[in-house]
Amino acid sequence: MRAGDAEELRGLAPQVLGALVRRYGHFDAAEEAVQEALLAAVVQWPVEGRPDEPRAWLITVASRRLIDALRSEEAARRREDEDVASEPADAAVVPAVGEAPRVPEEDDTLTLLFLCCHPALSPASQIALTLRAVGGLTTAQIAGAFLVPEATMAQRISRAKQRIRATGGVFALPPPSERGERERAVLHVLYLIFNEGYTATSGADLLRRDLTREAIRLTRALHALLPGDGEVSGLLALMLLTDARWPARTGPDGALIPLAEQDRTRWRRAAIEEGTALIAATLAAGEVGPYQAQAAIAAVHDEAATARETDWPQILALYGLLERVGPGPMVTLNRAVATAMVHGPRAGLELLATLEDDDRLTEHHRLDAVRAHLLEEDGDVEGARAAYRAAARRTTSVPEQRYLEARAARL
Repeated sequence: MRAGDAEELRGLAPQVLGALVRRYGHFDAAEEAVQEALLAAVVQWPVEGRPDEPRAWLITVASRRLIDALRSEEAARRREDEDVASEPADAAVVPAVGEAPRVPEEDDTLTLLFLCCHPALSPASQIALTLRAVGGLTTAQIAGAFLVPEATMAQRISRAKQRIRATGGVFALPPPSERGERERAVLHVLYLIFNEGYTATSGADLLRRDLTREAIRLTRALHALLPGDGEVSGLLALMLLTDARWPARTGPDGALIPLAEQDRTRWRRAAIEEGTALIAATLAAGEVGPYQAQAAIAAVHDEAATARETDWPQILALYGLLERVGPGPMVTLNRAVATAMVHGPRAGLELLATLEDDDRLTEHHRLDAVRAHLLEEDGDVEGARAAYRAAARRTTSVPEQRYLEARAARL
């Protein structure tokens, strides 16, 4: 099968799954039917040719597989329980023999995203279910990305579906009163998927390109559905502007290269131009949200031809804005770096001290890593060495460990 066809199938999978779940329910069975339809396409399209309407073809094939599965379940249930042997199948769930499945016109990807990010689920379960149902990744691929056994990930996904069913989750867009909160959950899940791909929290590789590409693909799909949403545009711009740096982010041996030392000629200019244009347009449109502010910061970094030319006063001002619209310890941590670049390391360390008692950061390696950098800039060699070593002990990412240990050894 051609690479273009395979990419098309990835994009159509959530639409087909959404169409089946909306009509029949049965999330698990619908997902299996969609996987069978995708497999049929992989086998048949190279031989018989690509159909004129691929989405309709997939929905038809998947619907037939699902109907067969539901009928088999119903027949087995009837054999086991004579009390219901004479009752007909529910026509809303199992169409009559020979009935052609209706092909819905609407795109259900957004509804499916909202369902996968159901508030009853933990963030880890939301991510897993989104990658499985909307991203089309196999359970093995998701398990590999997060370094857990496939059986563990399968259980997590299964429990997530059961949880949605138990809480009465329905395949429909949430009411307007809940939509803002649910959309924030969707954006947060896509943001977490991208971040895990751009800086893997554990393992031997710093980058997981499968996750960053998938996060960008899904966010593009969401942007196509909600083109006027400033935060969706902001998140897509942030991903593009950040992902543009990946070719220069690691050395030939996979070692981490910090932003200030990267070869900026290797940055992907097309992604920077697209992201910059997107954030410029959305900032001019109205109220600024957290993802837009982060994208604006990324744009300032990407527009600098060298690290020395970075407009740190502008970045510091943008972090001030970000703390107003989306406060959090990580924002303060990054603002401490910007403060040090503008007002000196002592000023950055003073701001960093306000995070010492924040339980959300006390065990995070980045607090020690930033402290080490600022202490080094301030001339405190012993303090910097100890902080680098503390950060190296706390991170589970092998490239980050090596980088931090090398900084300590250099001192």
